[in-house]
Amino acid sequence: MSSKTIVTYVVRFILFAIVAAFVYWTASQGLYVHIFESAGEFWRLLGEHVALVLVSSFLAVVVALPLAVFVTRPKFRKAEWITSNVANLAQTIPSLAVVALMIGILGIGFVPAVFALFIYSVLPIFRNAVAGFSSVSPSLIDAGKGMGMKPIEVFFKVEVPNAAYAIIGGLRTAIVLNVGTAAFAYFIGGGGLGLWIFTGIELYDNSYLISGAVPVTLLAIFFDYLLRGVEYWLTPKGMRAKKKKAKAKTAAVA
Repeated sequence: MSSKTIVTYVVRFILFAIVAAFVYWTASQGLYVHIFESAGEFWRLLGEHVALVLVSSFLAVVVALPLAVFVTRPKFRKAEWITSNVANLAQTIPSLAVVALMIGILGIGFVPAVFALFIYSVLPIFRNAVAGFSSVSPSLIDAGKGMGMKPIEVFFKVEVPNAAYAIIGGLRTAIVLNVGTAAFAYFIGGGGLGLWIFTGIELYDNSYLISGAVPVTLLAIFFDYLLRGVEYWLTPKGMRAKKKKAKAKTAAVA
C-alpha cells in the first residue's frame, strides 16, 4: 500500500471521527429534541426536502441528457459551445438569488422552488454527460458498426455504457448540491428542512438549527454513497478494471 493511499485512509478516518464526535456531542446536549418531540413535523419536512431534490433532479436529467446527446453528435458539435456557456451562466448566479428571482416569475410555493433547483442542477449533469459521450473511443463506435449494429444500437450498447460513469458522476454532484440548496426553499414557502434551519438562525435556537442541518448533511451523504454504488454497477467491468489500473499506476508513481 502506497503512502498516498495510507494518507487518504487516515484523513477519511479523522473526518469520520470528527463527524461522529460532533453528532455525539450535539446529542448529549439535547439538540435533537425537536426530531423526537415533533416527529410528525420532522418526517413531513424531510419528505418535502427529498421531493424538492428528486423532482428538480429528475427534470434536470430530462433536459440535460438529451441536450448532451444532441451536442455530441458530429453534425451539431458547434452547438456545444453555446449550450455550455448558457449553462455556465446559469450556474454563476448565486443560489439564493435564483430562488428570489423565482418569486417574481412563479410566485411562492413548491413549484418555484423546484424550478430554481432545476436551473442549478442542469450544468453538472449536462457537463458530465458531454464529457462522457465525448470520451467514448471512435474505435469502439466503429467496431459496433462493423458488427452490424444500427445507430440506435451503437448508442445504447456502446456509447451509453461507456459514458455511464461520467453521467452518474454529474447526477451525483447535482443531487448533493441540491440537498444543501433546497434549504433555501424556505424563503419562498417551498417547504423542506430549511424551515428548521432558518428558524434556528432567526431565533438563535441551536436545537432547531441542528435538528434541521444534521439531517440535511446525512441526506447528502446518503445520496452520495447511493449514487456511488449505482455508478459502480453501471460502469462496464472493462472500464472499472482500466480505472483501477490507472489509479494503481498513479499511486505507484506517487
